Amino acid sequence: MTVTGWNNGDWNASGAGYGVRISRLDRDKHFKQEWSSITVKIDGHKPTAVKLSDSFWKDCIELRSRAIGIWMMAQGFRSWPPHKPPQFRLASTGDRSFDLSLAAGS
Repeated sequence: MTVTGWNNGDWNASGAGYGVRISRLDRDKHFKQEWSSITVKIDGHKPTAVKLSDSFWKDCIELRSRAIGIWMMAQGFRSWPPHKPPQFRLASTGDRSFDLSLAAGS
């Protein structure tokens, strides 16, 4: 699935406040409400646990993680123009596990 970069507006060099936004359709198709967290393997790096907040099932459909933020910045996505977030690929690899990578052409 295609996901987009997300930031809480703080652009913190520590990676805090970053993540990826998922469409509602993809959330409902690939995630289960009983999950409290998932595992994300970021572009071939060590897997990291990402908590799913209660608001994930409401209006805040982001996977928020300092590890995702550090990786995004290493890929050159420290910030981006308003309404033009970078795109990434998130692939389900089994129960509660996903791979995150650059989208083709990024």
